[in-house]
Amino acid sequence: MAYSELIKNFNKIRDYMRDFYVYGFKSRDDYTKKSTRSYDDEKRRIESWLGDYMKFHQTVDGKNVFLSIDSRVTRHNPLYKAWKTKSFTDGDITLHFIVMDILSARQELSLGEIAYQVDEYLSVFGHARVFDASTIRKKLNEYVKEGLLLTRKNGKTMLYRRAEEFEIPSRDVLDFFSETAPCGVLGSFLEDKTNDIADHFVFKHHYITSALDCEVLCMILKAIHEKRNITVEMINRKKDRITETNVVPLQVMISVQNGRQYMMAYAPYFKRITAYRLDNIVTVKNGDVADRFDELRDKLSKMQQHMWGVATDSRSGNRIEHIEFTVQYDDGEQHIPRRLEREKRIGQLEYMDEHTCRFSADVYDASELIPWIRTFICRITDISISNKALETQFKEDLQAMYEMYGLKEEE
Repeated sequence: MAYSELIKNFNKIRDYMRDFYVYGFKSRDDYTKKSTRSYDDEKRRIESWLGDYMKFHQTVDGKNVFLSIDSRVTRHNPLYKAWKTKSFTDGDITLHFIVMDILSARQELSLGEIAYQVDEYLSVFGHARVFDASTIRKKLNEYVKEGLLLTRKNGKTMLYRRAEEFEIPSRDVLDFFSETAPCGVLGSFLEDKTNDIADHFVFKHHYITSALDCEVLCMILKAIHEKRNITVEMINRKKDRITETNVVPLQVMISVQNGRQYMMAYAPYFKRITAYRLDNIVTVKNGDVADRFDELRDKLSKMQQHMWGVATDSRSGNRIEHIEFTVQYDDGEQHIPRRLEREKRIGQLEYMDEHTCRFSADVYDASELIPWIRTFICRITDISISNKALETQFKEDLQAMYEMYGLKEEE
């Protein structure tokens, strides 16, 4: 079969794009899930979309391919291209344009009337394709589900009509939405329909890999809106194993530090609320309405008083961990306390004098704060963590840094 740029199964291409071109840690010989022919086909397909951004480096294990995107030059997420290449049959595309044209006058027509006019269209062609009523009904119902068509019952007859078109927002609105919002691919599709080519936004922190999870995120948000249970297939990348879990999705959280997306959900099997990374979710299937949805949402809201990130329990075994540190700054360094005020989240800030303040917080997992606290090193005069193993590790890391740079402890 000849190579085609179009794809049928997005999960397959999502897997390849993440393993090879986002993480960039596997060589051709490392990938054993499919045949080398399958690998070569997927590689050519992705190169056709992202050839300008692909780089490679040679290791002892082989050549590793990865994406290299400079946000100063690339203002639009190139990964959205993968969503715009879905395959279709000749019948799909033929029936699409005929049905849309038949209903373009905004009239309501029954299945029989539409089928008759489809035959009229095709009768002018020699050896024309024939669509039976069952095929046309399936296509109409597909478009009703997608919101392209609306239905109304007249007695026992179902009538179909085109949905109202809406005015497309300005290019700037779509541009900003597509690059910053969850499910930004929706904005990218709409952006393609505009004639304005102005680019007014450049993003210092451009988290593009979330584009691969748009479908999963959309399904989760829909389930939350409808207060439904869902069944998710999760992949364990270390063990290369997929497991199935039933959960109640409650909220989606997105890290402001790395752009990673999480689903906060209640897992009945474990009887607890926990976080699931969206890039580890393979599929989402809708279930029944969750009877306890509102109760569980309220519980999550109360838990967030002690959540710095997405952790809902502590690694030390204690329910809540206390952490505090003291920072000193000079007269011309008021940006330090301003930053603490801006980034303290659930923590509290106490001003001890004009040059000293103390941050404190009670959290489920104090280790989530450590990367942020490290950014204040050289300003910190004292730190205390109820999880003593974590406090010891933090201070030992500092000592190791002193030794690495040849500094004395008092310096």
